[in-house]
Amino acid sequence: MKVLSVNVGRAQSVPYTDHPQGTGIDKRPVEGPVRVAAPGPRGIGGSGLAGDVICSKEHHGGDDQAVYAVAREDLDAWERELGRPLRDGMFGENLTTRGLDVSGALIGERWRIGPEVLLEVTSGRIPCATFQGHLGEKRWAKRFTERGAPGAYLRVIEPGEIRAGDPVDIVHRPEHDVTVALYFRAVTTERTLMPRLLTAGAALHSGTATAVREYVKKYG
Repeated sequence: MKVLSVNVGRAQSVPYTDHPQGTGIDKRPVEGPVRVAAPGPRGIGGSGLAGDVICSKEHHGGDDQAVYAVAREDLDAWERELGRPLRDGMFGENLTTRGLDVSGALIGERWRIGPEVLLEVTSGRIPCATFQGHLGEKRWAKRFTERGAPGAYLRVIEPGEIRAGDPVDIVHRPEHDVTVALYFRAVTTERTLMPRLLTAGAALHSGTATAVREYVKKYG
């Protein structure tokens, strides 16, 4: 298991978003080490990677979504389905991995990347209009949702530097069964699964935890 590439994006004005600063979704692989640290709370902090731009901080970035990871194997599967190449970073991911079941990771699972960085899985990526515009595929958000392999958001537990080729070691797996894929189904197509997310405890994305408690209060 390893990091195949580390990807960062700069702000670009594009026709598929009306955000005044544009979007940083078009991430590209970089050479050499990249500093990773907790960026601060949602709305204030952006990306956890130095040099990576988050334009819409009200919806993206922050401590619970400091790093986004996608398995190269998932990109390869989409390449075959779409009939087009998908380079590392094409999904807006910061880390493209090899040999790691990213969507099968447990919420609260911890990854040691290289000698310094420790990350913790918090949630899965929800497709948005910017993502659909960036891919330029019809019904992309729906197709991505139907596939149910969203990739994982992670928070930074221990900061440091990472680079392409760094090994990824799973150093902690919690006792519950809430995977990123289950999380994704719960918040998209199978809302009745939402109460199960609370078994992930404090590792769960804080915004999701609040939404789940409201759901349980309303529906039981």
